[in-house]
Amino acid sequence: MIAYVINPGSGGLKLACATLEPGDNPALPGQLRVDLTRAELPLAQVPRVEDLPGLVADILALSAAWPAPDAIVGRGGVIGRVPAGTYRVTPELAQYAVRAAEADAETAQVVNLGAPLALGVAQALEAAQERSVPAFIVDPQSVDELLPAAQETGVRGLRRSAQFHALNARVTARRAAYEVGKRFTDARVVVAHLGATTSVTAFEAGRAIDSSGSGPDGGPMGARQSGPLPTRCLLTLLRQHGPEETLRRLASESGFLALTGSADLKELEARSDDEDVRAATAAFVQQACKAVGEQVGALSGRPDAIVVTGGIARWDDLMDQIERRLGWMAPVLIIPGELELEALAEGAGRVLLGLEPARDWKVPAAPAGGCSGT
Repeated sequence: MIAYVINPGSGGLKLACATLEPGDNPALPGQLRVDLTRAELPLAQVPRVEDLPGLVADILALSAAWPAPDAIVGRGGVIGRVPAGTYRVTPELAQYAVRAAEADAETAQVVNLGAPLALGVAQALEAAQERSVPAFIVDPQSVDELLPAAQETGVRGLRRSAQFHALNARVTARRAAYEVGKRFTDARVVVAHLGATTSVTAFEAGRAIDSSGSGPDGGPMGARQSGPLPTRCLLTLLRQHGPEETLRRLASESGFLALTGSADLKELEARSDDEDVRAATAAFVQQACKAVGEQVGALSGRPDAIVVTGGIARWDDLMDQIERRLGWMAPVLIIPGELELEALAEGAGRVLLGLEPARDWKVPAAPAGGCSGT
């Protein structure tokens, strides 16, 4: 099976032609063999809704030499609270994603272009080849399948809606389950995604049952993310800066950047003897290990594996420290960077190979969001 993969981001458009085949172990049917031919479409600016027709044409031109696809798969964005899975992209879903992109922040705007781009490319190829080419998205950013107990806050009328790194967390949790010889649906895995922003998520029986959340909502400190704050500290920031500026600072101007003056992880690793860097890395390791321990406590039993992924997972010394602290709980797997293209390809592959059904999206009753009144 062949799938074209489209992953829009603020730095450009990552593309791939994925060849998908069943794995060799019949006991682990979801473990696919994936071969990616990667490409990238550099962009002069962050892509916008009005750029969609031109981007579709550019993708078609770049992929002209690739074999004909059996499906097109794009990155999912903020499309309402939905369970994880692979979703068919319908015109209604694409239109909703476009409206959300026009109304939401820049980050949501970029990821929401994945669905309309996938549908646009699929429709163009279908017209040219006179054969049906389905379009999918996989594990969209607004996945929310936390247990009811994990959504309760203890304040009447306020509930948690934890947005986390769903795409990369799920694919690395799957790989960890396979690594220890289990199906994803039979495994307990905790995934710590550590980068500019962070999240730590507990997976059980194939479901994200609890998560720290990401950005200002939770997760340990990252290259730019603050990590959890005591309530009185948060109130001090609110009095000084107001809500919008406080949220911006917590999500993008805190963490290593605030403590050391840099969010460049390679630079910080080279400055490992610097007093500020040593203090920041000690705080980071402490927070990351505590966050993993919290999510281990959300499971019904001992985890089968703990995964550390994201950009900070390339920092070997920090990973050694984290592995020494957490290794007594379960095997610790270090999977540096992000596997977003692989995750999208595998999600399409599981549907194309008949291993799981595609999901049908419905217009949400209310938009996805963080802590909100109910």
